Amino acid sequence: MPLKELAERRNILHRKSDAQTVLRHALSDVQMGNVALVSSFGAESVVLLHMVSEIDTATPVIFLDTEMLFPETLSYQREVAASLGLSDVRVITPDRNAVLTEDVDGLLHQADTDACCDLRKTRPLAKALADFDGWITGRKQFQGGKRADLPLFEKEGRKIKINPLTKWSAQDLQAYIARHNLPRHPLVAKGYPSVGCMPCTTRVSDHEDQRSGRWRGTTKTECGIHFDDRPTTAVAVPAE
Repeated sequence: MPLKELAERRNILHRKSDAQTVLRHALSDVQMGNVALVSSFGAESVVLLHMVSEIDTATPVIFLDTEMLFPETLSYQREVAASLGLSDVRVITPDRNAVLTEDVDGLLHQADTDACCDLRKTRPLAKALADFDGWITGRKQFQGGKRADLPLFEKEGRKIKINPLTKWSAQDLQAYIARHNLPRHPLVAKGYPSVGCMPCTTRVSDHEDQRSGRWRGTTKTECGIHFDDRPTTAVAVPAE
């Protein structure tokens, strides 16, 4: 079955399903193939990680260590993986030769953020996902921009992407974390409601959008790992 048709059929099938049902089906759907969860282990990531752990702790989880993350994120990644019993967390780093060739001094982000993200995120993830037919993301519609009409299932290139939390609100996420007493990213309490790479993430004030601290002062809103086959929207709003 063509991937676009498969995504459309699954969107119809799960139009009233909750996130856990969508996840369980995605991880067991023969037509979906081999699926991994891609997680940043960021501010809200623990929600999907917990859901996946309740389905199958051996689910492949891909974590991109850009080598520019906050130390708190690296510690949190280890803590969450251990507490949830996740047994197949794959820590992916940028290609060493590519870093030495393109960003030996670690300052590429100052000259070209897109090139830095490509080197440290897009290419490593593409390589990590080569053997998978689909991947699970934590994107949500409330984040706006290109994600305002985000479906549960979508075709991207030759893979299927699953977005179980697409309909969730920020309040839904916090309620889930509290209900299950899940560990919170330590930087959230310090004014970082969205956590990315250390050089490109700043604190956010109470009156700002939770993603305004990412690539502050630029028009950049995406790191580049999400490219979809749907038309883009006219307004670009910071998005997870």
